[in-house]
Amino acid sequence: MALHAGATAALLIAWRRALIDELQALEARELGLLALASAPAALAGYVFQDQIELHLGQPRIIAAALIVGAAAMAAADRKPEARNAEEAGAGDALWLGGAQACALVPGVSRQGATLAAARLRQFKRDEAATLARRLAFPVIIGATTLKGWRLRRGRLDPGSRAPILAGTAMSFVSTLFASRVARDPTGGRALWPYALYRLGLAAAILARAGRGNLEGPFHDQGHGQPP
Repeated sequence: MALHAGATAALLIAWRRALIDELQALEARELGLLALASAPAALAGYVFQDQIELHLGQPRIIAAALIVGAAAMAAADRKPEARNAEEAGAGDALWLGGAQACALVPGVSRQGATLAAARLRQFKRDEAATLARRLAFPVIIGATTLKGWRLRRGRLDPGSRAPILAGTAMSFVSTLFASRVARDPTGGRALWPYALYRLGLAAAILARAGRGNLEGPFHDQGHGQPP
């Protein structure tokens, strides 16, 4: 979540003009759809966050999620490009919201899941990227706020503070740099290269896990809860 916070802060800076324009153009109907699409992930994260971190953070589960996500992206991108973002309705909002909720599982990319869901609903590639961008900030900011509030209640090991701050800073810097190179790297592009990347990453995780030198990221450190 610290990495998400750093990336979000960078994107708020890099995309500030586009976001301001989009916010000013949003109407009541679109705001309602945005809230509807954010609700599934917000509810699932609030209720199941601890269970997800305790039971789904093992390397092989993460690799499996990467493989399933790759297959979903490749299959979804074969759908016709027939719809614009302005045509999205309540059913689309719930569909995309469900995809964002699935991204709570480690190894499932929020961006990738949202893009795949939008393409399955036959939105054009660039329109799917627009929808994914619009939906990103409410969920990530909400999740970061919830996690920060929980950590302030004494669940953060003091020894973890320096690595978390370092990770946040590096996530901010790298995202800001990447945004200068490509404003929207997924806009209008096929999804199969990202699917191949996910398969390669899954293979690397399984290879290291098979050698026994890769442990799950969520371990009890004496607090009874994941760090």
